[in-house]
Amino acid sequence: MNVHSPLRELLAKASPLRSGDVLAGVAAASDEERVRAQMLLADVPLTRFLDEAVIPYEDDEVTRLIMDSHDAAAFAPVRSYTVGQFRDWLLTDAADHASLAALAPGLTPEMVAAASKLMRLQDLVLVASRCRVVTRFRNTIGLPGHFSARLQPNHPTDDARGILASTIDGLYYGSGDAVIGINPASDSLENIARLMHLLDELIARYEIPTQGCVLTHITSAMELIRRGTPLDLCFQSIAGTEKANASFGISLALLDEAWQATLALQRGTLGDNVMYFETGQGSALSANAHHGVDQQTVECRAYAVARRYRPLLVNTVVGFIGPEYLYNGKQIIRAGLEDHCCGKLLGLPMGVDICYTNHADADQDDMDALLTLLGTAGCNFIMGVPGADDIMLNYQSTSFHDAAYLRKLLGKRPAPEFEAWLERMGIHDGDGNLLPPGGALLGLEQRVRQDD
Repeated sequence: MNVHSPLRELLAKASPLRSGDVLAGVAAASDEERVRAQMLLADVPLTRFLDEAVIPYEDDEVTRLIMDSHDAAAFAPVRSYTVGQFRDWLLTDAADHASLAALAPGLTPEMVAAASKLMRLQDLVLVASRCRVVTRFRNTIGLPGHFSARLQPNHPTDDARGILASTIDGLYYGSGDAVIGINPASDSLENIARLMHLLDELIARYEIPTQGCVLTHITSAMELIRRGTPLDLCFQSIAGTEKANASFGISLALLDEAWQATLALQRGTLGDNVMYFETGQGSALSANAHHGVDQQTVECRAYAVARRYRPLLVNTVVGFIGPEYLYNGKQIIRAGLEDHCCGKLLGLPMGVDICYTNHADADQDDMDALLTLLGTAGCNFIMGVPGADDIMLNYQSTSFHDAAYLRKLLGKRPAPEFEAWLERMGIHDGDGNLLPPGGALLGLEQRVRQDD
């Protein structure tokens, strides 16, 4: 291998070890080969990424999006850099919030993926901590000193009382300012509409300054919009290649249509960031749609898709697919920090579903470590799942008390509008401390406890 090797091969060989790249046959054969590739990658000019696509322009609409939307003026301050020089500059005081925000439209996913491959964990944390991405719908997410949580009240049968019980539990812990988001067990339109009405009525009745989302396919969401169903955020899983997105049943044209349809509802009170995207390393490989590109670089390409739509929320579901792609806690921790850092550099409001499946070589201690590192890195939000155990999706994530722990540890607060609501409802005191259950939510709790 030499500096003139195809970028696709060089990026793959330079990637820190992960099982998905080994499975795909693109990983370095040894640690020595990996270090040699990283040294070669460090000498690659950033401009080469504008001349050489890892997936041909004519074969992939995500490549065309990346190339056609590149902002040359924003790129100008780093245009003369190599990957190694760019990485070094990111670690200087010159790379502050303002300069990184201005630079973001000039960076391609492959550029930030390349730089991240040369970083240690502390580098990924430091660089991400300097990025600030603020979004708004019914509250303000991503402000400095604040940290949000998605309240995820999934239920294996979509039972309304079970969902409400989990929601009450989460609200008592101060979760839900990012979104109250349900992964439905059944994707029938009637069931999705019922759950959307459930969230809409709850948010309206208690005047909760947050947004609801039922994580259904965008085609279902658009049909329910046509039927007049109350929808706050439009959700979709996305990937970094046209072929992988096609396996999800989507295209850029379909995402464009869904975005416009959701914007037209004008349901936000503070802003019009209406999209919610989830990604994850390994999704393109699992669909045999990676084109020989390493899984972390493909993941970064998904962020180019996301930023086209100015989303309210983006999160990488970092350990969800399984050990075939991220084998153990060490690989999951590295991937979570990479995804968060690269997404932030590209201008996205990144959160992380800090998670693993039960057949991975990982445990909750690994998740605690990643949770704490992401908190110091300025992660916008995490998941709040009852007991950290999603009994519908059958994976392990983070809990309501994990978000409370991180806020207490780092002195962070919920979204300001949501925090004021928590105080008004008797859930938080004026110093951000959790109060015993009760307050204005007690009536709802008692009603849910009653038999049908």
